[in-house]
Amino acid sequence: MNRREALKTSGGTIALALAVSAGLVNSSAVSAQAWNKTAFEVKSLNDVVKAMGGTAATESKDISFVNAPDIAENGAVVPVGATSKIPKTESISILVEKNPNALSASFMIPEGTEPTVSTRVKMGQTSNIYALVKADGKYFYAVKEVKVTLGGCGG
Repeated sequence: MNRREALKTSGGTIALALAVSAGLVNSSAVSAQAWNKTAFEVKSLNDVVKAMGGTAATESKDISFVNAPDIAENGAVVPVGATSKIPKTESISILVEKNPNALSASFMIPEGTEPTVSTRVKMGQTSNIYALVKADGKYFYAVKEVKVTLGGCGG
């Protein structure tokens, strides 16, 4: 291990320990957040919902896309954001329908936090993007088509 790696590792560990000791982060919440490998390996919206413990998702007008473009000139870095107006939102996930693995990102929303997320995803081709929201134990989604231009000319 070189010096930079040691500093990064110890710095993150110290910051987490301080946050737990200050009561900013619940230690059981830190250990309870496990990576759901199965959800990130499946191919469709319904399979992701099942892998996350749900049965089906319902389309909702209370979910909106914040900064997803209609046309993405560079499929390698497509900005996507979603906001939920559904009460008791627990998580927001971003899915890209035609990617090899549909689930691109999943965010836990702590109680009392504004349910808005933003990230960048990679898209190999024009596809539907889904914002999947878990609220009060039920799943809801919104969908938007994003066109990817191969030449980067925007047309």
